[in-house]
Amino acid sequence: MNKKILIVDDEPSITTLLESNLRLAGYEVHSVQDGEAVFRATQDFRPDLIILDLMLPKKNGLDVCRKLRADGNMVPIIMLTALQDTADVVTGLDSGADDYMSKPFSPQELISRIQALFRRLQLLPGVEEEEPIIIGALEIRPSEREARLAGERIDLTPKEYELLHFLCRHKGKALSRRQLLHGIWDYHFVSDTRIVDVHISHLRDKIERGHVPQYIVTVRGVGYKLVEPAGERHNPGQ
Repeated sequence: MNKKILIVDDEPSITTLLESNLRLAGYEVHSVQDGEAVFRATQDFRPDLIILDLMLPKKNGLDVCRKLRADGNMVPIIMLTALQDTADVVTGLDSGADDYMSKPFSPQELISRIQALFRRLQLLPGVEEEEPIIIGALEIRPSEREARLAGERIDLTPKEYELLHFLCRHKGKALSRRQLLHGIWDYHFVSDTRIVDVHISHLRDKIERGHVPQYIVTVRGVGYKLVEPAGERHNPGQ
């Protein structure tokens, strides 16, 4: 059965372009033009992925994304935005979007990102066989897809969990932003690396206890690596 994609955009030229290219790529497509129509469409059409414009009539993309996540709907979301400011990118990802693309964009690149998201979803069940990873006071539990710090569960989005898990599996290794894009988002092409920096910043806010990062450190000129903080020990009984 073909994957189903919901397009949410009020620009007819964008909608027509996306519908044509996505159908040629083998997807079943449905479109709506405003934010409030999304919720009925998710029930009636039951999409496997949503392409969501940021600026919409009635309810903007950020509010739509937040409500979907608050309702427990974890369907992958790629947000479209004409805005280039990093703060807008941060806000979009923080609302629960899995990825974003800035307008104007290449339909071929968008389809590549969609395919990458679907590949990642197919690979996720395999992590359940892994043993817990303990680094300092940080514990990753793949079978539960959750992380704990000093015994307390950390509230992570799916992508934040994947990124933290990936960094922990490569403990001590300096990873470039390109490697992280490939490993977490499955991107094999040139892309905006701000998405990595945004997620790293979110992770640091949730696991670091001071102003100086102790777990996720920056490797100047390369990227990031996860290390074990000196003097920290995890108590398995917690």
